[in-house]
Amino acid sequence: MVMHRLSFAGVSLPVILIISGCTSVPLKEGGTLTSYNQLSPAKGNFTKSRTFVDGQGLATVKTVAIVPATFSFNASSRIKTAQDRSLVTNALDRAVCVALSDKFQLVPAGQSADLTVRTVVSDIVPTNKTMAGVSTAVSLGTSLALPVGIPRLPAGLGGLAVEAEAIDPTGAQRAAVVWSKGANSITNNARVSEVGDAYSLAANFGKYFSRMLVTGKEPKGLDISLPSGQRMQSALGGKPKYAACDAFGRSPGLAGMVADKFGAPPQWTDKQPKAAP
Repeated sequence: MVMHRLSFAGVSLPVILIISGCTSVPLKEGGTLTSYNQLSPAKGNFTKSRTFVDGQGLATVKTVAIVPATFSFNASSRIKTAQDRSLVTNALDRAVCVALSDKFQLVPAGQSADLTVRTVVSDIVPTNKTMAGVSTAVSLGTSLALPVGIPRLPAGLGGLAVEAEAIDPTGAQRAAVVWSKGANSITNNARVSEVGDAYSLAANFGKYFSRMLVTGKEPKGLDISLPSGQRMQSALGGKPKYAACDAFGRSPGLAGMVADKFGAPPQWTDKQPKAAP
């Protein structure tokens, strides 16, 4: 009977945490896009989005420049340090830059390009560092005593809301998105940092937006395609395909994956861009 109850608890706990352990981030206009008129109605429950994509207008694009992402005033006021804000914006730009490199040539910001990408963090829910630390300790402790460790505690979770658009040289909007997502207890490890969850979710947004630009269509369902060789190299902290992507630093690679499991702040392993000479 006891074993049966433990087995039931082991099966049901993840389900309960999925249902209850997720931050909801409102999807609202932040006033940073050149236009909201062509955006679709809001879609999604956990990942929310409104999108516009001009597939025909993107068909001839060969070169892309990325303007460094920024925080809106409202989002900036929620995060105490410039270093933490920089971690999130670099992670956003890096994810977009590397993914777009599969199809386009990436050139430095300010250089002539067929398409210019602009991204703004419109809202952010800070991660509760104390709860993240407690959650990590509980998860690691139970993993030593039980066959499967208890997932992250469903408290103090963070979230991220982003607006982005791609503009052609005439100023015409070729793609745009208003996007938000909250961390959950299963897929987002707790990291002892105010931006621990936002840093992780930045990669989710980068994949979503870049997929829209590469395919010329609104992303639907999970992307189950295998990552390209250049994306794998970048994910492991290697040199990106285009030097322009180095402006956003490099992935922490295997060291980052280990740090993530142990709840370490992302700044411990994130490879920030080198200062310009």
